[in-house]
Amino acid sequence: MTIYGYVRVSGADQNEDRQILAMRKLKIPPARIFTDKLSGKDFKRPAYRALAKRLSTGDVLYIKSIDRLGRNYGEIQNQWRILTKERGIKIVVIDMPLLNTKAGKDLMGIFIADLVLQILSFVAQNERDNLLVRQAEGIEEAKRRGVAFGRPPIAKPPEYEAVKNDYHAGEFSSREAAELLNVSQRTFLKWVNE
Repeated sequence: MTIYGYVRVSGADQNEDRQILAMRKLKIPPARIFTDKLSGKDFKRPAYRALAKRLSTGDVLYIKSIDRLGRNYGEIQNQWRILTKERGIKIVVIDMPLLNTKAGKDLMGIFIADLVLQILSFVAQNERDNLLVRQAEGIEEAKRRGVAFGRPPIAKPPEYEAVKNDYHAGEFSSREAAELLNVSQRTFLKWVNE
């Protein structure tokens, strides 16, 4: 039996220290703590995939909370089933003692654990859905206020008008005109069509 830990934060700008500290309190060696800094929308995360390949029957996987495993209801349920039922991995959710497949349970205990897993998976998915709605609303409101998104526009160089006139006169192709102005062909054509 080998003990592993899985840590996930949604982005590179977020801090995983709280989760790492919980793993260290359990004396999980740093080499066996796998960390992803990616969204929990699916399980296509490099550290999670590497961890899943290393896990063997009887191993124990610790996670801080169920939403650190993922935020997609169906995929959390599926991964839990694959790991615990098909592969014989034991999972301990630190913040939810009822979700501890390491402890031997009777039929009632298994039923309660499965029920809690379903509820928490639903809550994780629901929170992700609400986050996306709030984000879309925020973006829409910012656009209404005139906030510009994306890259700032590239300023046209002083020689743009002369190159554009030569392009319209057939002296240059759009690619050649873009090269003369040191911009992409797409940018040049965007300027021409404005």
